[in-house]
Amino acid sequence: MKLSVKGIERALKKPGRYRDGRGLMLQVISPTNASWIFRYERAGRERWLGLGPLALVSLAEARDKAHEARKLLFNGIDPMEQRKREKAARAAEPSAMLSFEEAARQYFDQHQQKWRNPKHRAQFLSTLEQYAFPLMGRVAVSQIDTPRLIAVLEQRHANYPDQRLWDAIPETANRLRGRIEQVLDWATVRGHRKGDNPARWKGHLDNVLPARASIRKVKHHPALAYAQIPDFMAELRGREGIAARALEFLILAAARTGAVIGARRDEVDFEQKIWTVPPDRAETKISVDQPRRVPLSDRALQILKELPIEDSNPFLFIGGKAGSGLSNMAMAELLKDMAWPSTTPDRIATVHGFRSTFKDWVSETTNYPNHVSEAALWHIVADKVEAAYRRGDLFNKRRRLMADWARYCAAPSVASAKVLPMRGAR
Repeated sequence: MKLSVKGIERALKKPGRYRDGRGLMLQVISPTNASWIFRYERAGRERWLGLGPLALVSLAEARDKAHEARKLLFNGIDPMEQRKREKAARAAEPSAMLSFEEAARQYFDQHQQKWRNPKHRAQFLSTLEQYAFPLMGRVAVSQIDTPRLIAVLEQRHANYPDQRLWDAIPETANRLRGRIEQVLDWATVRGHRKGDNPARWKGHLDNVLPARASIRKVKHHPALAYAQIPDFMAELRGREGIAARALEFLILAAARTGAVIGARRDEVDFEQKIWTVPPDRAETKISVDQPRRVPLSDRALQILKELPIEDSNPFLFIGGKAGSGLSNMAMAELLKDMAWPSTTPDRIATVHGFRSTFKDWVSETTNYPNHVSEAALWHIVADKVEAAYRRGDLFNKRRRLMADWARYCAAPSVASAKVLPMRGAR
């Protein structure tokens, strides 16, 4: 006799097995513990296949499950063995829950000891955070494919809106590609994804992206003409706020944005007038893993001494949030507001462009050798032979150079200068 809803209610009152027919039965342990089972024979052996608890599987659903099991038996397939195979297949499927960002951070945590250089270790995640995570950080690592990868490499660069990332900063973009490739390889080995790596170069991306060697160098950042510096600095000194002081300091030190906004009070020797920038944050582009000493002019030191101090905030140029440093966009926004035209037509001056302004001033108005100004800009020595023999940082020569640069920056503004008539000849 087949089971019914009322029959099931009566069965729950007494433990036992209650048949529905053709191998399907309800097994009752207690009123709150009952489940469906399917009895069948295979190769002369009796087998019992669980079909789920009564609380989750209705009588109709149990009959459907039993019917599917009978179909498998008719086709010569053991239902219990089939369930084991399906379970194993599901276990082998890539995890759809692990996002690319989570995979990248797990890879970094497991491999960060292999980077002996602190700067390289920090750069691994920073490039992913800046360029990859915004576009595919939340995407399941199993879903990262070639179109998504190309979208990351072809996104527009903030400083070069008319160029792809791959064309604007080819070296950095290739490092980004390589880091994504490493993360995806790790995810494949860990069982989170299957298939070829969409970030691989040879035989894949090399068919759609030009080789780095063939990419022309990008245009320089729009820069202010050095002849405009006295007028510009006069206006800048009249501006209030941390961003204005940070920009003035950056210009006087010929430094990079990352080095300035990350500057900490314990990096400055106020008596010796030296700012020591650690290599993991300096963005120095130097070939040796050494701190970078920066000689400070009197005005640069004065700026630092007059900065406001916030309790428990280590940054020299404090940010809007407690304990934070200045935003990396603060100086750019200030320049945008000042709107000084650059030497590039229809473009205003940029923060990074002041390094070019400094270089032009040194080259065209002073007798300092090129390698001294290159050292002041923290550039790599281009000549390998020269680099092998010149191990010092030319600190004393750079101190004199930066003092001369500060005097030029503080020269009387052309706009405010008075023109005196020449006396007539007697």
